Amino acid sequence: MSAHNAVGMPPGPRLPRVLQTAGFIFGAPRFIEACRRRYGDAVTFSTLFDSSFVMLFDPGLVKELFQGSGDQLHAGEANALLGPVLGERSVLLLDGAEHLRQRRLMLPSFHGRRLQAYAEVMRESADTEIDGWPVGQQFPLLPSMQSLTLRVIMRAIFGYRDGAEERELQRALRAMIDPLSRPRGMMLLALLGRSRDDGALARRFEQARRQVDQILFAEITRRREEPGLADREDVFSALLLAEDEGGTRLSDKEVRDELVTLLLAGHETTATGLAWTLDLLLHSPAVLARALDGDAEYLDAVIKESLRIRPVIPGVGRVVRGEPVRVGGYLIPPGVEINPSIRVIHRREELYADAGAFRPERFLAGGAPDTYTWIPFGGGTRRCLGASFAQMEMRIVLERVLSRCALRAARPELEKAQLRTITLVPRDGVLVVQERPPSAR
Repeated sequence: MSAHNAVGMPPGPRLPRVLQTAGFIFGAPRFIEACRRRYGDAVTFSTLFDSSFVMLFDPGLVKELFQGSGDQLHAGEANALLGPVLGERSVLLLDGAEHLRQRRLMLPSFHGRRLQAYAEVMRESADTEIDGWPVGQQFPLLPSMQSLTLRVIMRAIFGYRDGAEERELQRALRAMIDPLSRPRGMMLLALLGRSRDDGALARRFEQARRQVDQILFAEITRRREEPGLADREDVFSALLLAEDEGGTRLSDKEVRDELVTLLLAGHETTATGLAWTLDLLLHSPAVLARALDGDAEYLDAVIKESLRIRPVIPGVGRVVRGEPVRVGGYLIPPGVEINPSIRVIHRREELYADAGAFRPERFLAGGAPDTYTWIPFGGGTRRCLGASFAQMEMRIVLERVLSRCALRAARPELEKAQLRTITLVPRDGVLVVQERPPSAR
């Protein structure tokens, strides 16, 4: 259908909003897939939380959306639920020119020489975590991966080294983010969005956030006065020195918001991705045997295939503003959110033969899927800033675990996924057993 002949909203189920809501809560993958099969690659849904939104299931439609105007398609507004945690100046919550400014200032910290400078921090953090694993008894990998990735954030992003200051900030950060990582984390975010909410849970969160802010603002003030700031290699210091085209630097509030954003975007998500990758590996003997060779290209393929089968984020969003937006022959009016479904696209048989199988070979030279078929980090001008950082960290951690440890899955079946706030995590944390002490570093 040509653009000038575009019609209104895509078709969708006519079920009452309460039943559609139940479908998303109790059987999201099956419900969404059934609707895709019946109504097509663009489907309109209506729930108790959103009276009208559109989900996309086709790479071509996703390409149209990701290449659309940032002035008209607001990803920041789609992330508004995270505002009470990240802060209003977070790059994830900004749109248009403001978003592009913040992104340009942050991007250099995650590419080239700076990115490679973090490799040793990642390696040391992985070894420290591995050294603490029990031998011969069952333990969950996810909490350990969370501890590891938080240590990397503390050192590569915040620039701390082992000591009282790092431990104080870690305690404060965990007190703030732990409640959001639980199954009812989304409910807490919704409560925080209500300005008059004074429930005990919200009060505890506000207290934890104030403690984090107190530490960060004090450190921002101290570092701005540090003579050797330009010699530091951490992202925190780079943000303090970054200038836009007009020579203006980020404000204290902007630096704070971006630091918390990097923490949440690069800590829980990477830890979850690592846990899923190891779960898949330990249940796939042939893949594990090849991965043990340590070939970097194959390990990258393992990670990409894991992020395909087990995407950490099930979908992304854009809210239409200004004029209606044409997508796939439909005309989406202002105020409607459009959500590409990462989880469904990654599991389509038309795109991935035997889509449920764990086959890293899909991502080796010559056969890798295109930009809009594999989208665990989103896409367009809103693609995750830390995608390269996360993939490098996952590869380094995976290499250290495989080269030093002899792990086996504690259960014969793969973990079930559970939605916690906005991430899909392994419900029981990926239970494993280390069969011998780890080899020397």
